[in-house]
Parts: sequence; structure tokens; C-alpha cells
Amino acid sequence: MHRFIIMFTLTTALLIIVACGQQRNGDEMQTEQTETNDFATGDSLVVIETTMGAIKIELFTESAPKHAENFKKLTREGFYNGTTFHRVIPGFVVQGGDPNSRSQDRSLHGRGGPGYTIPAEIGIDHKRSYIAAARLGDQVNPERESSGSQFYICLDNLPSLDGAYTVFGRVVEGMEVVDRIAQVPTDMNDNPVERVEMIQITIEPK
Repeated sequence: MHRFIIMFTLTTALLIIVACGQQRNGDEMQTEQTETNDFATGDSLVVIETTMGAIKIELFTESAPKHAENFKKLTREGFYNGTTFHRVIPGFVVQGGDPNSRSQDRSLHGRGGPGYTIPAEIGIDHKRSYIAAARLGDQVNPERESSGSQFYICLDNLPSLDGAYTVFGRVVEGMEVVDRIAQVPTDMNDNPVERVEMIQITIEPK
């Protein structure tokens, strides 16, 4: 089933990611969560405290060092605190990290960022529980640089995104929380009707 992620930066139009997702049963998903590429390793853990529970993430500091360091930088600054998962597509992804999502004006959600991009560090495949950076489309972004703060968590293996977006981490605990977020009611723009907020993100040593 082909679906779309749509995200906006401060000055741009629309990013569309086309992908296929197939629903798997819970046992298969749990097995996939433990899989990783040989080079997908890291030494930092980040905990996202949400209104639906905690999600612990391992950052791939070796294979995507710029993205991992940027995520830690924004975390230390409190950039993500109070933002939401503003786009939820069951069987595909949940997406967040937009500072505009703090606003009650839902028309602004998905358009924000820190005002810079990150050079592409493409290499790791999109697997269930893996985290990647959103970006503008190839037409305006041929270098495939990532937008500075928005990210998405894969709800399934998404091979159609492989080689096009930078994967920089994976969920190591709390994927059941992500699955609950994936089931919340959404509006016509895939934005949850009730806010799913990132209360706080903290860094833990691995």
C-alpha cells in the first residue's frame, strides 16, 4: 500500500515520500526490532518521554555521526520538548520533531525546523523500529540533505525508502509505545486529533 509522508521546512513546499508498508503480526515485529545492519552501531541512548509512554533510542554514532550529534545537540538544548508527533500513518511511519507543532494552529505543523540542513549519511536500510531524518524532495534537494530536526520512526520494513534518506538510530525499548501512537485517530492531514507530545528528551550513556 503506497502512502506518503509530507513535511515542510520554514521556507518550502512539500516533501513527499512514497513507500510501501505491509502489516505484520506482533511476534514478527518484535523479532525485526532486534535486527540491525552490521555497521549500524552507536554509543548513545536517548529517551523520549511522551504522553503515551517512554521510547528509548540508540543513535548510530558510527554510521551517521553528523545526524547523531545533531540529535544530541537539539536534545541538550531542549529543542524537542513540547513538540508532537504531528504525522501518523499506520503501517508506515510516525513523524515528529517540528517546533511549530507546539502551536495550536495545526496548519503550521510540519513546516518548521532549526533553519539548517545536515549532509546526507545514507547507508542503513529502513527496518521496523529504525529512525530516519525527513528532508525535501530530490527536485529541490539533489544532495538529499536532511532537514535539521524532523524525524520519523518506521512502523514496518520500508525498502522503497532505502538509499534515499538517512537512517540514524533505532528504537531499543518502547516500540509498543510507538505502535500505540500509530493507532491514534488522525485528521485528513494525518495529524493526531489529540496531541501526542514529546514531554522531554534526555541523553543516557550506553
